[in-house]
Amino acid sequence: MPEPRPDLTILSTRVYRGPNYWSYAPAVHLQVDLGVLEEFPTDALPGFTEALLALLPGVGEHSCSRRKAGGFAERLEEGTWLGHVAEHVALELQRRTGAEVSRGKTRGTAGRPGVYDVIYAYADETVGVAAGKLAVRLVNHFVQAEEGFDPADEIERLLLLAQRAAFGPSTQSLVDEATARDIPWMRLNSGSLVQLGQGVHAKRIRATMTSQTSSLAVDIASDKEMTLQLLSAAGLPVPQSKAVRSLEGALEVAHRIGFPVVLKPADGNHGRGVGLDLRDDAAVTKAFDVAKEESRRGWVIVESYLVGSDYRFLVVGGKMVAVAERVPAHVIGDGTHTVAELVDIVNSDPRRGVGHEKVLTRITLDEAADDLLAAQGFSRSSVLEPDVSVKLTLTANMSTGGISIDRTMEAHPDNVEIAEEAARVVGLDVAGIDFMAVDITDPVREVGGGIVEVNAAPGFRMHTHPTVGEPQYVAKPVVDLLFPPGAPSRIPIIAITGTNGKTTTSRMVSHIFKGLGRKVGMTSTDGIVIDERLVIRADASGPKSARMVLQNPRVDFAVFEVARGGLLREGLGYQRNDVGVVLNVAADHLGLGGIETVEQLAAVKQVVVEAVPRDGFAVLNADDPLVAKMSRACSGEIVWFTMSQPGTPQWKRVDDHCRHGGRAVVLERSDLGDMILIKHGRRSMQLAWTHLLPATFGGKAIMNVQNAMAAAAAAFAAGASMHDIRQGLRTFTTSYYLAPGRLNVTEIDGVTVVVDYCHNAAGMRLLGDFVEKLSDTPTDDLMRHRRIGVIATAGDRRDEDMRELGEVSAAHFDVMVIREDKRLRGRDHGEGAALIEEGGRTAMAAGARCGVIEQVHDEIDATRRALDLAGPGDLVVICVDSHTAVWSEIQARSQRAQAGTRADTTTGDPDLQSALPFD
Repeated sequence: MPEPRPDLTILSTRVYRGPNYWSYAPAVHLQVDLGVLEEFPTDALPGFTEALLALLPGVGEHSCSRRKAGGFAERLEEGTWLGHVAEHVALELQRRTGAEVSRGKTRGTAGRPGVYDVIYAYADETVGVAAGKLAVRLVNHFVQAEEGFDPADEIERLLLLAQRAAFGPSTQSLVDEATARDIPWMRLNSGSLVQLGQGVHAKRIRATMTSQTSSLAVDIASDKEMTLQLLSAAGLPVPQSKAVRSLEGALEVAHRIGFPVVLKPADGNHGRGVGLDLRDDAAVTKAFDVAKEESRRGWVIVESYLVGSDYRFLVVGGKMVAVAERVPAHVIGDGTHTVAELVDIVNSDPRRGVGHEKVLTRITLDEAADDLLAAQGFSRSSVLEPDVSVKLTLTANMSTGGISIDRTMEAHPDNVEIAEEAARVVGLDVAGIDFMAVDITDPVREVGGGIVEVNAAPGFRMHTHPTVGEPQYVAKPVVDLLFPPGAPSRIPIIAITGTNGKTTTSRMVSHIFKGLGRKVGMTSTDGIVIDERLVIRADASGPKSARMVLQNPRVDFAVFEVARGGLLREGLGYQRNDVGVVLNVAADHLGLGGIETVEQLAAVKQVVVEAVPRDGFAVLNADDPLVAKMSRACSGEIVWFTMSQPGTPQWKRVDDHCRHGGRAVVLERSDLGDMILIKHGRRSMQLAWTHLLPATFGGKAIMNVQNAMAAAAAAFAAGASMHDIRQGLRTFTTSYYLAPGRLNVTEIDGVTVVVDYCHNAAGMRLLGDFVEKLSDTPTDDLMRHRRIGVIATAGDRRDEDMRELGEVSAAHFDVMVIREDKRLRGRDHGEGAALIEEGGRTAMAAGARCGVIEQVHDEIDATRRALDLAGPGDLVVICVDSHTAVWSEIQARSQRAQAGTRADTTTGDPDLQSALPFD
């Protein structure tokens, strides 16, 4: 038996930012390989469990599958695999940073011994990924010690990373309040820029500055001289002041208004560069350079010094919501420790951090602190007598190490009125009004004092986490300001997934709601469309594109095509959808991303159903057994759609559902044609004849009949009226300009050309059915007598899927021209085309319709070859990859034909035509 060695390695890392295949909540997914450690569960590694629990005792308290505290410790003793251990270590490391995470799972990978999928929750994705990497390193270290690796140091680095990545207290309080109200939010950068709400309802915050904060008011508040002038003009108590640019000017103003004075930068913040209680020319001279250095524009304010304590009034929407007394950084003697030692003791408080990362800021001993100590008769090495208090800063800002005492209930009403009026004068929606007063319980107009500063984007931590007193929930009025009670924060989201038909159905739904006057944001494989304008041309069926739509301030309705790839990479780009639509599940994309079976593929697409809330709807295809099973995963209401007829099990399921008050869209067949009906309870409402819907080509395109039914069901669930749904479907066409690459039909010199994105066997069966019906339709007294297909699929499909596509295609076309995509996706040139041809020739040997198979690998060359082979009355079907290039080629040929300048005036290859069978 091999010896254990540190073989645990990470094969891949994924971050799911929304509901996903593994978890409804955001999660990190590590695929790990245990190597030789597959042979060594924890009970076979002497000392492993003891070392792990010594470093991270909290791991042993995890409940794991035992559903009780200490359950994971039992699993460690009994023996569990190291991938599972890495999961729990990653969770515990995050909990060390203060994150509240507990959910995870570890699963073996079928057919790959020793390879495991490790999934665990995260609060911040940067920290979550780092925790996973450190967890793997720690597990390996406990198997065999890594030279130079100090676990404690690495954990400390993770804690520092978490502190840098975390929101500040002010931003976090607003995000927490939004979460409590079910207001969606997304972080827009690595700092504190956050969007609250979606689309047209979205608001932004950056710390405590909101999207409603006036930029002019911020400019005024940043100009301290202008602020004091405006406040003075409004009759509010302020100190005498003057802005100067030179030391001579500062000394002149100081003498004119009288000592003591204050010097501060005209556009500074956080108390930087402020000199207080300056009593002579020497003090002013020393403070001037400090203040000017902090001023971006070189102006320094000289103002009279108001005696008293420092108070901060927080005013939101013109109303005072909190008052705090700010006490400058200081230490209190104990008769034993020096000033420097006392500072270290104070800084050891876990509530203190660097800058604004925690509720208190660490005290810094700098040159200014040394000067202040000297002025009080002390130094860093002085041992203070018991209860002797020594100031370390003159300013009382929290950012310089000060503390706060809540005084909200003590402030005199006159002082409250003054603070509120000051916020209105400056024009700030969220303002911090700094008062100097002997006692805030007395009116400053009578006892002296006044406003010394008005702050835009004031910090909340002195109010939410006061050192002394009751916390004030100041985030609530700010969120009230952005989202008054009853105001919406979400836009309706319809998410559409399935193997085939997603894009067309998404376009149908978007078209219906555009007719209602909605500003629809849609994502699909063709790009991002905002209010019918294509703004990004790309495969935009993933979560990143969905988030882009939700950030757009014009969008009031979202329709998302949800593809398998995006779900596996990142999950959904949002937390829930009001309507989730699953059209079908067929064998496509198998063998990719760990999805080997069609049942696993169905589980991936089921994520859209799981994201439906209790008051939402899941629109499901009752005719597809895999889709029908998804009804069990839905928290909301089911809306079925079915083309099955009475007497079938599918019809019975739908009929029973409607008898119990449910909703469904069904197809009623009669001698007059096929009628789409919407059923709600025992009511049955006629929507439209299928042959009157342009996208169905007189009812021949069964795939679009089904897509139209799904779109109708989704629109009905989202609140559209029967009239609006009917009008939308009757005006939706599959013209290239409305639905590029999806069953676009045109004619060139008597040849009917169909352009479609079909790329798998399931889609080809439906497209083949359409070809059969279209070929049987007389046109200008000629019968369509030949069918020529340009066939291809993506190179990352399985060999058997490519062969099956060839077999199905051979059943419907006389000539198959097999091409390849420009991106071969890991295949050799010609390899995919050969597999499709192999399937086609197998079908030909069994008597399939096809008589000729050619390979023309370039897409445009294949298109030209198919059109060259066709004559009047023939049908050419081109399965495209780049629909834009193919359509341009078709239009160019059409223009030449109309001008009578067609280069090849024959009706095709005569030798080949003589070999083709006729209908």
